[in-house]
Amino acid sequence: MAGHSQFKNIMHRKGKQDAMRSKMFGKLAREITVAAKLGTPDPAMNPRLRLAITAARAENMPKDNIERAIKKAIGSDGENYDEMRYEGYGPGGVAVIVEALTDNRNRAASDIRSYFTKSGGNLGETGSVSFMFDRVGVIEYDAKVASDDAMLEAAIEAGADDVVSSEDGHEVYASPETFREVAKGLEAKFGEARKAALIWKPQNTIAVDDETGEKLFKLLDVLNEHDDVQNVYANFEVSDALAAKMSA
Repeated sequence: MAGHSQFKNIMHRKGKQDAMRSKMFGKLAREITVAAKLGTPDPAMNPRLRLAITAARAENMPKDNIERAIKKAIGSDGENYDEMRYEGYGPGGVAVIVEALTDNRNRAASDIRSYFTKSGGNLGETGSVSFMFDRVGVIEYDAKVASDDAMLEAAIEAGADDVVSSEDGHEVYASPETFREVAKGLEAKFGEARKAALIWKPQNTIAVDDETGEKLFKLLDVLNEHDDVQNVYANFEVSDALAAKMSA
């Protein structure tokens, strides 16, 4: 299993803790506010807002929190956030992409640079590692929603590019251009997805040993802990033993 997926699963299991959940709700609310401010507060007319709300529901974020985040965008006194992307190399030469929404660019850049440096990595220029990733849309469903064959058939019919099914669920991939139509097609057949988002998918992964893997997980952990950081992607894979250890 690729490292970014392993890390996502580990964070999801740890995310059940109250403190982590509160922080996650804060990040989801920030994305909802930004999406509503950049477009329209109506999710039916604003694809990004619709995706943000879908992500919030998937994490069981209360409806009141979602509505409050949308109203915050309408108010004239709401904070303004800049969308930033940071790229660099972590331990073992693993490529890392960090997406952030920040109200203080200098603070965010300084903090993230220090995290990379302390881990033995280094922050590079925008574009320094993103060429090793593909920008794609992913739509995720629980495994129980459909059989592997049924999901594959529906995804092909909807215009998807690829499907990866496992015991963790179904991941349907589509280009950024067809992503919205594929998501709508699958929703009509299987209901609302547990996740629908544009992500950075590694073209290839680097296998790292357990010692390097632990350092890498610590870097990804501290990045995700930062209030400004929305998403973190990396192109590595680790042993199942380390993944089990880190999620314990």
